[in-house]
Amino acid sequence: MQLTLYTHPMSRGRIARWMLEETGLPYETVLVEYGTSMKSPEYRAINPMGKVPALKHGDVVVTETAAICMYLADLVPEKKLAPPVGSPERGAYYRWISFMAPLEQLMSAKTSGAPLPKPENAGFGTEAELLDTLETALKDREYLAGDTFTAADLLVAAYVGWYVQFKLLEPRPAFVQFAERHRKRAAALRADEIDEELLARQGK
Repeated sequence: MQLTLYTHPMSRGRIARWMLEETGLPYETVLVEYGTSMKSPEYRAINPMGKVPALKHGDVVVTETAAICMYLADLVPEKKLAPPVGSPERGAYYRWISFMAPLEQLMSAKTSGAPLPKPENAGFGTEAELLDTLETALKDREYLAGDTFTAADLLVAAYVGWYVQFKLLEPRPAFVQFAERHRKRAAALRADEIDEELLARQGK
């Protein structure tokens, strides 16, 4: 079945592309523009939220970056991009992929310009607790779920690297080292090259 990535090079679609490149599966790219085709009836039929990325696989549509990465990992079990179901490593895999949700909540709250909500009202708890927990998980660790690279490492490296780059996340050594290590993977470099080329074309 045909895999199609709906994306924009200035979006989280870059993470989905990295994951696609890790799978080695052939796929088609459909560029969706902010404010125009992204909000069109045709694209809303694929993702009613009118945002990217979205992945279409035959008649199956998957939205949300983490879901796309997990879906793709399960398509290629031989690549070991997800630990076996029922294994202790699978629990860690789900845990750290899901941990990106409170991290995003914290980053969004910080960029709003408003005071951070009280810990009892915030899904992320306190900023210190969240960042210390993440730092402990990443410090002196190459992989988060077992002894091989998985979609959990990809997502965490991508989000942490992104937020450090834009100075929303303090550049603790554990954060920087983990993100830089995995961003040097061949699939990550290929994905970046593709998206940078798309950006260059848009600038012409």
